[in-house]
Amino acid sequence: MNTFTYLFIIALLSGAFLQWHLGKRHIRHIKSRRAAVPPPFSDNIPIEAHQKAADYNCAKTRTGLVELLISSILLLIWTLGGGLDLLDGVIRSYHLPTLWTGTIFILAVMLISSLLDAPLSAYRAFRMEQQFGFNKMTPGLFITDLLKNTLLALGIGAPLIILVLWFMADAGPWWWLYVWLTWLGFSLIMMWAYPAFIAPLFNQFKPLDNPELATRIEALLDRNGFTSNGIFVMDGSTRSTHGNAYFTGLGANKRIVFFDTLIDELSHDEIEAVLAHELGHFKCNHVKKRIAALGIIFLIGFAALGALIDMPWFYAGLGVTEPSTYLALTLFVLASPAFTFFLQPLFSFISRKHELEADDFAAAQVQPRNLISALVKLYKENANTLTPDPLYSAFHDSHPPAPIRIAHLSPG
Repeated sequence: MNTFTYLFIIALLSGAFLQWHLGKRHIRHIKSRRAAVPPPFSDNIPIEAHQKAADYNCAKTRTGLVELLISSILLLIWTLGGGLDLLDGVIRSYHLPTLWTGTIFILAVMLISSLLDAPLSAYRAFRMEQQFGFNKMTPGLFITDLLKNTLLALGIGAPLIILVLWFMADAGPWWWLYVWLTWLGFSLIMMWAYPAFIAPLFNQFKPLDNPELATRIEALLDRNGFTSNGIFVMDGSTRSTHGNAYFTGLGANKRIVFFDTLIDELSHDEIEAVLAHELGHFKCNHVKKRIAALGIIFLIGFAALGALIDMPWFYAGLGVTEPSTYLALTLFVLASPAFTFFLQPLFSFISRKHELEADDFAAAQVQPRNLISALVKLYKENANTLTPDPLYSAFHDSHPPAPIRIAHLSPG
């Protein structure tokens, strides 16, 4: 153990303590307001739905606290507990070339982490979501999704890992810049390829077959100069009763996707309003801004890794005895969230600001009351709490709380 070890432990424990405190605070805040629907919503959301949302969000938060505890313990086992060092020793014993040793090591860490996460994922689906009537996933579909995700990780991840490790070993002192460019290019390619080639592996996407609704949507897109590769309805009801709508893709491969559950719940006016909000993210350049922000963050991260990779204290401080490029990358990915968690309120603030800007755009395109009524229905159907704790929300919520968002859209 060295100074960096203590810094890591302090960062990890303080972050975990803060998250635990925020979660408990959030639960208390919701429970204390469970007995009555907030005045702005009392005419539209019955007390039973409000109480269901309160109980559901408390259950989600408790589950999140258990996951926090487990993930913190696993991180300590991987690092200071010698887990990574042990796995590295086993793989090194086969005396493969370093590039293949590193690739197998990283894939093994990913696979083990996925297997350890599977019971928690199953609990969320078959216990928590099932308890509140949201889960539609079968055990067979759960296992199929798990296998598909594993095969995708191997098929897409392995070539990317090989390329990254090759840069780290042979591209000289500026390797981190080449890795950043690789990450950036890969991310853009995945944004373009996801809707057409990856998403259909998990869900069915059918063209919207409602001519009246399609005509209204196309008119909205045309007057805003937005082109897409189609309007699709996704069979979200095969996994959950939650509803949503989103744009996906990049360039000419952009798609508009509605969950079938949303189509069933909202009127045409409300669907158009929800779509106008999503369109606002594009018209306000939020997508480009987020890509740019992520690009800067990852550039700083790779530059930091470039400075740490030759520092023996970095490896020793995190429980590793044999430095290597692939262990540097793995340690950085595992340990950096402990040091960056405290930036989360900044990212959440920017995201919530973007959501309000998209609401403003939608309000200029359609009647604001249609977006308000759509949001109220979505809050009700998805059991989103109307009374989140403000401090918890500042850390965790990418969207403004319901009262703030509705008040922002309301006249006067």
